[in-house]
This record gives sequence, C-alpha cells and structure tokens, in this order.
Amino acid sequence: MGFFDQIKKGLTKTSTQLTSMFDRFTGVNEEFFEELEEALILADVGVETSMDAIERLRELTKERALRGADDLRSALAEVLMELVGTSDPRMVLETTPSVILVIGVNGVGKTTTIGKLAMRYANEGKKVLLAAGDTFRAAAADQLTVWADRAGVQIVKHEAGSDPASVVFDALQAAKARGTDIVIVDTAGRLHNKSNLMQELSKISRIIDRELPNASRETLLVLDATTGQNGLQQARGFEEGAGLTGLVLTKLDGTARGGIVFAIAKDMGVPVKFIGVGEQADDLLPFEPELFVEALLEA
Repeated sequence: MGFFDQIKKGLTKTSTQLTSMFDRFTGVNEEFFEELEEALILADVGVETSMDAIERLRELTKERALRGADDLRSALAEVLMELVGTSDPRMVLETTPSVILVIGVNGVGKTTTIGKLAMRYANEGKKVLLAAGDTFRAAAADQLTVWADRAGVQIVKHEAGSDPASVVFDALQAAKARGTDIVIVDTAGRLHNKSNLMQELSKISRIIDRELPNASRETLLVLDATTGQNGLQQARGFEEGAGLTGLVLTKLDGTARGGIVFAIAKDMGVPVKFIGVGEQADDLLPFEPELFVEALLEA
C-alpha cells in the first residue's frame, strides 16, 4: 500500500463524513455551511476551530464568488492547510547524540511508537539507543526490550521501581561513550499524581540539559486519535509541564476521527510529527500536511 493510500485508509471515517457533504451539495446556502460545520465538529475538529474554519470558508466563498462543489472543496482544503501548515513537522536531530524524549499517558501506544521510531532510524543507518525510563509500570522495560531486539538497537534499563532519572543518566553516558546517533527516552505515563509526573519529567529534562547541553532534542507527546477532544486536554497538560516540540497521533486506523489534528494545531501551535495508521512497524508515517488534507477531502 502506498504512502497516500495508508493515510487515506486511516482517515476513512473522517473523510467519509466530510466528502458526503460535497456529494450531496445542492448550492451555496446557510444550510450547507451549518451542516459542514457540524460534520467538522463530529470529526473532532472542535467547536471553536470548526466555527472559525467555516467563517473563513464563508469569506473565501464571498470573495471569490464560489458556486460549485469542487471550488468549495478546494477552498476548505485551503482553510484546513492554514490551520496545520504553519509549523514545520520535520524532526531536528542534528547532533551526535540527539535525544528524543517521548511522553504520554498509558495506553496511547507510547512504547509501540518508540519501537517504530527506533526501527525507522536504525533502517536509515543510525545508531540508536533506547532508555527505559518508565520504571513505574512493571512491564514497560520488557516491552521496550522486545522492540529493541526487533529493531536491532541497544537499550539501557534498570530494575522496576528504579529512579527514572538514573536510567536516563546511564543511557546518556552510554550514548556518549558508544558514539550513538539517537537516544530515545521512554517516560512514565502515570505516577501517583499529575504533579509527581511533571516533576519527574522536569528532572529528566534537567539531566539531559546538564549531560548534553548542546544536543538536538525533540520532546514528543503521543496521543491516541480515538480519544478526540480528551487528547487536546492531555496535550495542554503536558505542554505546561514538559514543553513539547511535536506530537505523534496514534491509532489513526480508520475508526478514529482525524480532525483532532486541526484542533491541536490551532489551540497549541505544536506540529504533528508522525501519525500511526496501523500495527505494522512501517505504519508510523511522517506527517505531511498537504497529503493529510488531500486524503481527508479526496472525492
């Protein structure tokens, strides 16, 4: 399956909701705009973002005297690109080593995402090391070890219950000694409370700053696309506590509503870096805004 087809399959539910509006198009009127706004809200674009998008579409329709369904579809694509196309989705990993800090609540596919990232960069010829920093969840290090073996990369781990920051410290020392290109750090998705979790992430961040002060660093938040607007709330919380450079949207497998991409982009200005469209190792795709919007609105 080609790159575009993978994205198209992952956006089936959202795409069907939106394209049906243009298939049933009978003319430019208020009913059309209201129904399209409702379709965007149902696609998890969010109420405020959907209202702003439709208002912008109304403006373009009037300015350009748009009348046909295809013209309106193109104008909507332009509006959606305005929402997601302002941030650069490329990863910045320019130093040796570079660090990818991966955060997110339990159950969103964080460990799987780390494994897929490790495999992606290993296949590019990079020397990758995983740091099993989620010591709170007993099976986390074991699951990460399975992915490390599968990807053919190294891993640093301690016993369950160990200090996560010490795992990260040891991983960074190993990376410097071994000439590692990329260190991917797993973190806890749940601790005793939110404050405790954010303090732990801050501690890990300080260690990275101290040990690799000039290193390229990406802090990626993994979100489950099926959680919709709850994902936006998660993103706000982690942005406040950890500072984010990008998002990974997982489980975009045809059942999710991919409009959450636009809600997060407008609300936070944090770029989506990858989307997960399936269970296979190569189903983690770099986010390309143009392809995403095209797949969403393809007739």
